[in-house]
Amino acid sequence: MNNAISHIDVQNNPGMVDVSDKAITQRTAEAEAILRLPREVLEAMHDENITSPKGPVFHTAIIAGTQAVKRTHELIPFCHPLPVEGITITIKSKDDVLIIRCRVTCTNKTGVEMEALTGVSVAALTIYDMCKSMSHAMVIERTHLLEKTGGKSDIHAGE
Repeated sequence: MNNAISHIDVQNNPGMVDVSDKAITQRTAEAEAILRLPREVLEAMHDENITSPKGPVFHTAIIAGTQAVKRTHELIPFCHPLPVEGITITIKSKDDVLIIRCRVTCTNKTGVEMEALTGVSVAALTIYDMCKSMSHAMVIERTHLLEKTGGKSDIHAGE
């Protein structure tokens, strides 16, 4: 594993990585966030069509996560603006958690892992925001990259 921080130059100044010499390839990344829910929120989420005074929770979270993916370069200072070609956000309930996944694809010189991580994070935050009137005891945990492909090194969950 390379310990060099790619966004720091030899004079110790921060900056965006120059990707001009990289090859254009199909890039994918998938990230996951777990949202642990207290009993009162779980009981309200008897199905995936839960609504709050702010609207349909899962649908709104998917829209928010999608918007976040497309604006990642505006939120993370050294992310390149990318022409994202595909975004899939899924939300599934299991036991006392919601499993939120975001898969992003593009064809470019740099990867989309920050976009996938941003998408699941904002989707989780949106669910928290929409359900906080029921309880503030929700916990967003274990936000992580599951997979990235198409660059210098591929990553798959469990490796």
